[in-house]
Amino acid sequence: MKERLPFVALITCFDDRENINYAAVRKQVRRQVAAGNNILCCGTNGDFTSLTFEEKVRLCGEVVDEAAGKVKVFVNAGTPSTFETILLGKEMMKLGVDAVAVITPYFIGCTQEGLFTHFSRVADALLRPVYLYDIPARTQNHIEPETAAKLADHPNILGIKDSGGTKETIDAYLDIANGRDDFDVFSGPDSLIHYALSKGAKGCISGLGNVMPAPLNAICKEFEKGNLVASEHQQELFTNLRVDLYALGYAPAMVKRALYLMDGSVGASRQPALLSNPELDGKIRGILEKYAISE
Repeated sequence: MKERLPFVALITCFDDRENINYAAVRKQVRRQVAAGNNILCCGTNGDFTSLTFEEKVRLCGEVVDEAAGKVKVFVNAGTPSTFETILLGKEMMKLGVDAVAVITPYFIGCTQEGLFTHFSRVADALLRPVYLYDIPARTQNHIEPETAAKLADHPNILGIKDSGGTKETIDAYLDIANGRDDFDVFSGPDSLIHYALSKGAKGCISGLGNVMPAPLNAICKEFEKGNLVASEHQQELFTNLRVDLYALGYAPAMVKRALYLMDGSVGASRQPALLSNPELDGKIRGILEKYAISE
């Protein structure tokens, strides 16, 4: 079976003054490398909307350096502006990333024609492969399958991360990918990884993998080896954790807090992200104990 690639949408660590703790970020990179997971930095779970241009570039460089070619490193360069996305993407390319992911513009409502033009211009300007990143619940802009199919014809656009949250969106993008050999789909929803793989997805990009790296890797690698029952078992474990943890609040904030309770160097998110409290921390600790997660 073809290689399946598990990616973790790596968190960004902050100190008590809300400055990036680069040493702590590197520690998280090593943790994911040890588990065999590839990395997406500056994604939704990486607090990318709260980072400055310069911080995104340095953060990307630190991650690439620490990964040292042992795993693939993708980076999200998407901003609401086509102009800034290109500037940021070019800076990140200099650092040796394997690919640039581009989230749909947010705050600005876009037509499908506008999205097509945006992604085409970015792909024209960057030398590294570009992956579309669709997460309409956060950006309020959705790449329709027809638009994705047109963008797939661009020689520098090699796939899409689907965070639409349903089987229907994954299926629609996989219909494109399965009809050609130069466009891959990466599943975003943590509960649909095995499903997406069974339909032809290349891999996944997971936020929850920050908390539970090994099962995430096993879902993909057991599937790759043809051990479908083992892959399904790991998916069930992963999904159960997702249900329990995400029931407590905004998913990226819950992931970050769970990691903080395991390792204080992770820090909190930049404000105005959710502040925790003793009651919430107690519930998260209970979930970590339930799944025997300690590091």
